[in-house]
Amino acid sequence: MSNALIAGVSGLQAHQQMLDVTGNNLANVSTYGYKASRVTFEELLSETMREATQPTATTGGTNPQQVGAGTKVASVDRNMNQGSLIYTGQELDMAIEGSGYFVLNDGAKDVFTRVGSFAVDAGFNLVDPSTGFRVQRIGSEGVAEGFQDASSNSIRIPYDVALPAKQTESITFTGNLSAQESSPLANLLGSGSDHLYTEGGTAATVTTWLVNLDQATGLADGETVRIHGKDPLGNDVDTTFTIQDNAGAHSTVGDLLDAITAAFSAGAGNPGARATLESGEIRLRDLQTGYSQTDLYLDYQGAGTLTLPSFFRVYQAGCEAYRTANVEVFDAQGIGHNMSVIFARTDTANTWDAVLAHVTGDATLTADGRRILGLTFNRDGSFGGLAIQPSGVPDEQTFAVTFANQAGNTQTVTLDLGTPGSFDGLSQFGGKSTVAATYQDGYKAGYLSSLSVGRDGILVGMFDNGVRRNVASIKLATFQNPAGLLALGGGLFAASANSGDALPTQGLAGGAGAVIGGSLEKSNVDMASEFVNLIQAQNGYQASARTIRVANDMLRELATLIR
Repeated sequence: MSNALIAGVSGLQAHQQMLDVTGNNLANVSTYGYKASRVTFEELLSETMREATQPTATTGGTNPQQVGAGTKVASVDRNMNQGSLIYTGQELDMAIEGSGYFVLNDGAKDVFTRVGSFAVDAGFNLVDPSTGFRVQRIGSEGVAEGFQDASSNSIRIPYDVALPAKQTESITFTGNLSAQESSPLANLLGSGSDHLYTEGGTAATVTTWLVNLDQATGLADGETVRIHGKDPLGNDVDTTFTIQDNAGAHSTVGDLLDAITAAFSAGAGNPGARATLESGEIRLRDLQTGYSQTDLYLDYQGAGTLTLPSFFRVYQAGCEAYRTANVEVFDAQGIGHNMSVIFARTDTANTWDAVLAHVTGDATLTADGRRILGLTFNRDGSFGGLAIQPSGVPDEQTFAVTFANQAGNTQTVTLDLGTPGSFDGLSQFGGKSTVAATYQDGYKAGYLSSLSVGRDGILVGMFDNGVRRNVASIKLATFQNPAGLLALGGGLFAASANSGDALPTQGLAGGAGAVIGGSLEKSNVDMASEFVNLIQAQNGYQASARTIRVANDMLRELATLIR
């Protein structure tokens, strides 16, 4: 009789715990990252009334006689399976699809969570906003750029850190250069609208040279203007024009034009070029159409003031056919400059040149740094690389520019034209020319404007200059036995003696799942199962209570026998 009472009481206690666990699960049905618990029962030690006996030669064996003492809660286990993911659209919300936990630090130790509802605090730290615990990183992403502190594993969101400007070092060109178009042109250079001149007539001094709409001053007799560059055949031109400023002889722009014409028309077989003054610009035009390498530079060598163009703009390339491509490039201070590149077909079959026709920003060019010679194409139209030049080596695949605000710093820009023998860059087929600049690696300084996270857990920042940079890599942790983790409340867990040590990793590595940005993990509570558990807890509790009631009635009946 007493065993029945004890068993009934144990049943009440066990089913009360089952009700507590089920009630807690249902209370957290809307809690992000919550892991449901379940109760398992086991029977208590039975009282043995009679031991078992073994069979003899004449009789069989007997089973033991035992009476149970009730039940108890054997374990309360967490279901660590993943809950469904819900899209929130918040850029700092994260969920883990698969195994693993986000790692937070409370200032003294690491704790772990599946709830990736993060925010940025006043110190630009990525934190769990409900506790202030800092989100941890792994690896060296963002350290070199100054986004992350190498001495700390906490993640900073660098809204306060500027991404330094980067000068353009490479430009990628892709597209077709027509194998059939033909429109021979004569090379035409111009000093540009920034350098306007007028040819003096009756004035008695060289102040009749007007430069940038201001009169040239201080020019002395015997000072020179260096005339240099390339003639149409690609030969070096280098001569001087001597300024005259004495009685009866005064230099004018017309005299300079004559000197330029003479310099670019000398030499056997040279088709020649003529310098003229048109709308205030000095222009140099080839006398014949077709492929030409004409290039002109003027340098004043004297103590006076005479502003001359640092290079002549290529208005029209001497070629059999051409394609112009424009691209914005950046100097070391992040200032943008418009660059115009002409692809000019030469008089050699399947061969083109790339000519730096113009660049803004008061730049300086040199004859050796503004033309890339001998872009060849194979019979199948694929890019063939650069042809061997008379020097015995291919031309350098670069342009050289010196911007006024970067005096003394020549900026070298490499042209990525494709892999020889392939079609991943330039090609030469029939039809129209379509070559365009598809990428350049420079940019102005910028500040972080938005964030996203990849499946590998790398936090990527988009800056307001259009550049994307890796900011940090989210640290994840896996455990040998996740069900052994110790719940701390608030969706946080700590390692226990039976969970195993935390194994640091990142998304899609070391057994960890993928990090899903803009999403959170819902509770994995199954309401249908929990309602069934409620019914079972109620039935078990009622049955145990009925056992106690019946035992009590029997004891009361026994007590009335002596009346």
